[in-house]
This record gives sequence, C-alpha cells and structure tokens, in this order.
Amino acid sequence: MTPSASPLTTDLYQLNMVQAYLDRGEDKEAVFEFFVRRLPPRRGFLLAAGLQDALDYLENLRFSEADVAWLAATGRFRSNLLDYLKAFRFTGDVEAMAEGTPCFPDEPLLRVVAPLPQAQLVETRLINILHFQTLIASKAARMVLAAPGKTLADFGLRTAHGAEAGLFSARASYIAGFDGAANVEAGRRYGIPVVGTMAHSFVQVHDDEEQAFENFARARPEGVILLIDTYDVEAGARKVVALAPKLKADGIAIRGVRIDSGDLAASARKVRAILDAGGLKEVIILASGGINEDVLQRMNEVQAPIDGYGIGVNLDASIDAPSLDCAYKLQEYAGRPRRKLSPGKETWPGRKQVWRRYDADGIMCGDMISLAHERQAGEPLLVPVMRAGKRLAPPPPLADIRAQAARALQRLPAPLRRLRQDQPYAVTISEPLRALAADIEAEARGR
Repeated sequence: MTPSASPLTTDLYQLNMVQAYLDRGEDKEAVFEFFVRRLPPRRGFLLAAGLQDALDYLENLRFSEADVAWLAATGRFRSNLLDYLKAFRFTGDVEAMAEGTPCFPDEPLLRVVAPLPQAQLVETRLINILHFQTLIASKAARMVLAAPGKTLADFGLRTAHGAEAGLFSARASYIAGFDGAANVEAGRRYGIPVVGTMAHSFVQVHDDEEQAFENFARARPEGVILLIDTYDVEAGARKVVALAPKLKADGIAIRGVRIDSGDLAASARKVRAILDAGGLKEVIILASGGINEDVLQRMNEVQAPIDGYGIGVNLDASIDAPSLDCAYKLQEYAGRPRRKLSPGKETWPGRKQVWRRYDADGIMCGDMISLAHERQAGEPLLVPVMRAGKRLAPPPPLADIRAQAARALQRLPAPLRRLRQDQPYAVTISEPLRALAADIEAEARGR
C-alpha cells in the first residue's frame, strides 16, 4: 500500500491546466507515457520499480471535502473544477513494464490512457513515485552485482530525504536484491525483513565495553550482533571471544559483529583471525559506514572476510546520481499522435511497445521501441495492468517481484554487470516509428 499522501501533492500547473481543459470541454482520450531520457553517468541500465505504489495511487485518488474547501478558499479556481475534483475517480487504462525489469532511455515504463483532465492531473505524483523507486532500485542493483553472495541491508532511513523516501528506498532496494532494511515501518507495510544491531552510544553508556556487549545480548538474545569499533576494534573482538562462553552457557549465541569505521578490509582480517582463534568461526562479520558499490567491489576484489554490509546514505540518496532525467509526456490526443520537438527533449510519438530479444543462452541482446500496433521479434515488455481505473490482478507479493528482478539481473549481458560502462546496450527504433516522427516533425515545421 502506498504511503499516504494528500491528493494536493501535485504541482499547481496541473490544476491550472485541468481548469482550462474543463472550461473548453477538452476531455478526449489522451495517451501519456513515463520514460527516462538518458542514463546517469556510469549507469548501463535502470531497474523499473514503483509500479504497484503507482497503481495504488491511481485506484485510491480522492479529494476530500476539506481538500476542495481549501482549494476554493484560495480563490484560484472556478466551481466547475471544484465539482470535478469532488467527484474525481481515475477511470483510465494503464500498461507498464513489470517491476524489476531492466530498462533503458526512451523506453516507456508506463502508459496512461484516460480522458485528458484525468491523465494530466496524475502526472506529478506518478513521476514522484516511479522516478524515486526506479532511481533507488537501479542504485541497489549495482550494489547487488558488485557484492555477489553478500548480505546487503538498507541502513539509510536516517539520511533519506523524508520518511516516505525512506520507505520507498527500503522497498526498491529489496526488489533489487537487498536482504532487509533497518526501517521498522517497511517491515510492517511491505513485509521486508527488518534488521538492526546497536549504536556506539549503547557502548558509551557503559563504563565497561564487555559489560555493554553482555547487557545487549541478554536484552536481545536472538541473532545478537555486537558493534565492536567504538574504541578499538581488535580489543572489541577479543572481548566478544571472552564473553561468548558465558553467553553460550545460558543458551545465547553471538550471531555476528559489526565494524563501522576505519580500513574495513584490514580490520575484518584482524577480527576474523581473533574470532577464529577463539573458536568463533561461525560468527559473521558485518561492515557499515560509507559503503557504496565501489567499496563493495573493492572488498570483493581483495577478498575481505566480510559477510554482509549495511548501506546508508549512498543508497537512500543515490549520492552519485541523485535524480533521473525522466518525463511523463503526451504521445497522443483525440486519436492523433503528438510529438514534442524541444531541443534535447524530443519525444517519439504515439503509443509504443518495447520488444526485448535474448540470445541462445537467455542473455539480453537488444531492444526495439516500436509503435504499439507493430509486431516485432522478441518479448513485449509493456503489458496491461489496469482497465477502467481497476487493477487487472491483485498486487503480486513483494517476494515475487524480487525474484523477477533477480532473474532479470542474471540475464544482463556482461558489460552491463560492470560498474563502469563502455559498451552501451543496443536499443533501436522501428522504421514505422521513425517515419511517424518524421511526418509529425515536417507537419509541425510547416505550421
């Protein structure tokens, strides 16, 4: 279920345009598509996410009496708009790529077909949902690919840009292959495994570090993870070894230790040696603090004995690429294809489909963007998900979406699995779509 947001979570210009449409009776069928214009630096692909929350939004969008009363009080809008919003229900159709699908520039991730005022009104919030979750899922997928076999958890709620962003980050990263999140509400809302250890403050409250470890373990005896670098990481590891037999006698097993600072690879090797020598070979080592995909790849390359990572702001704020150049644009109105010609922001007109081809080994080998009525080789990626404002099927379990994403990432060609991109994936435009675009451009230039 989508985190709650006011229906007024929109841009003023959406309401301004709807007012003008209603004044003129401009309510014929409109087709809008959401897509990304270009990839951020170092990205070879994106991972589509956010669809189920977007459909929740469309199904449940309602304006309360208080919402309409506030708009009326602004003095900006006439009664025809206010009455329209009082009775508003989204009645359109939606086709979309499944969440967890790798996607590329100009490929529509979602298409809305609805009366023009409806399709226009929902633009801002749809972009808001789809943009952010796709951004985070794409960042998380890079981390998953950089750390094969490692446990990854979203620790970024505290540095996320708001509570909803923290929830969406937990969801999107879980789809991409993360194993859990520290965000408790994400566990309640989405069923994501909730994980967590302890803070340095807990240790600092105590005068004795080993006593802090024992008190924490007895308070939370299941899956005990102890933070050992508050003062000296090697000394902390030795205290864990000394404490383990005492806890074991009372039926408490230490699950792992966490390192949050310093040279992670060097510290992990020292800690691993101390734990192994103390008979704690089964105790895992987790690391956190400044983790991104480059750190993960480096730890993998040097074979650091780290079993899992907690990742914060580098995930939840996608620091190296904090936004996507994306758009939700009109592609057809009243049965006529439309095309934007603004320099650097040109669109491909009409309703479109994306066809994906695979080689003999099942690896992705090229996409084609075509007009929706064309039949091309490959698998069509956009499928119907909503008709007349209602979902065509119940929301799939998040675990199923995650499994779909895992299968899709396994089918990426080798160049796209690398962090640095020097071999772009082939996305071609069908000849009928090129011809339509040229015709519309010539017509527009003639005017």
